[in-house]
Amino acid sequence: MIATPRLHLVDRVNPVSRLAAAMLLTTPLLLTVDWVSAAVALGMQLVLFAIAGVTPRVLLARGWPILIAAPIAGLSMLLYGQPEGTEYWSFWLARITDGSIELAVAVTVRVLAIGLPAVLLFMNVDPTELADGLAQVAKLPSRFVLGALAGARLVGLFMEDWRAMALSRRARGIGDHGVIRRFATMAFALLVLAIRRGSKLATAMEARGFGSDHPRTWARESRVGWPDAALLCIAAGIAVLAIGCAVWAGTYHAVWA
Repeated sequence: MIATPRLHLVDRVNPVSRLAAAMLLTTPLLLTVDWVSAAVALGMQLVLFAIAGVTPRVLLARGWPILIAAPIAGLSMLLYGQPEGTEYWSFWLARITDGSIELAVAVTVRVLAIGLPAVLLFMNVDPTELADGLAQVAKLPSRFVLGALAGARLVGLFMEDWRAMALSRRARGIGDHGVIRRFATMAFALLVLAIRRGSKLATAMEARGFGSDHPRTWARESRVGWPDAALLCIAAGIAVLAIGCAVWAGTYHAVWA
């Protein structure tokens, strides 16, 4: 198991500021499909993550879903992207051309540049700290924040329930065959358990006054300071530089164009 590392500077940033930084960094990349802006953003992100203490091992352990999704998205664009320029290979609906190759590279790097910051910035965020920030800094309704926090806390319990059900089925001799049927059965059982547990939790929270619309006080104060401002400036700077490089190189291509 990979221990969650402490990230220099980022650990001192409010979770709400991390969320805002991720939005500042990724939103401009969502508005263009070109490889230059995505490559510039990804390169700067990797350098900053290395400075913050993210090792290649941690990057693989935490970002493997993104590392798998990126080439899959690129492959689909390579085969079925808009044909343009010289055609190198074709079979039925699949065609590999200059345009599809460029689009595949752009989409692959774009997925990495958008997904990795979201994963790595939040890999050591405590749900309670995030809830404190959403309520005190972002000024979201306390009822929504507390409900979201309760739901987040239940995720770990559901993982334990799934593991317990798998061990129970294996102990009874019905857990080593019929993968699809086993998954469907366990998923339905977990759904029923989630509904029951959610209903009980909602009733208990209402009974304890968590559903009240009156102003609430909070045990922990959520603060923002210069590390938050620094992270936001860095995120905005990366986004501006990436888009500027794409415009300068002539590769900027808006998604609506």
